[in-house]
Amino acid sequence: MLYPEVPSHEGLLLVKKRDSRLESAIHMLWMRFDLAVFWINRSFQVVDVCLARRWRLVYFPRRPASYVLEAPVERLTDFQIGEYVSYSEISLV
Repeated sequence: MLYPEVPSHEGLLLVKKRDSRLESAIHMLWMRFDLAVFWINRSFQVVDVCLARRWRLVYFPRRPASYVLEAPVERLTDFQIGEYVSYSEISLV
């Protein structure tokens, strides 16, 4: 939130206890930059992808998710909805 931007080789992985639409929602208030956001369920399937714009109130995934990967905008095409990913692929972002 206090950084001017996210470096292209970094990201943030948020881990939730269970698949949920509500618990995996994010907000972009006070953010100074946009993010590529990937929602991933417990089976490591990408269930939603979006370009989260700064200062927007809330983003909910289309389907329940346990993992929320926030990455730089240029990484938006790295994963597609329906694709299965491994933990090592996620941690490389």
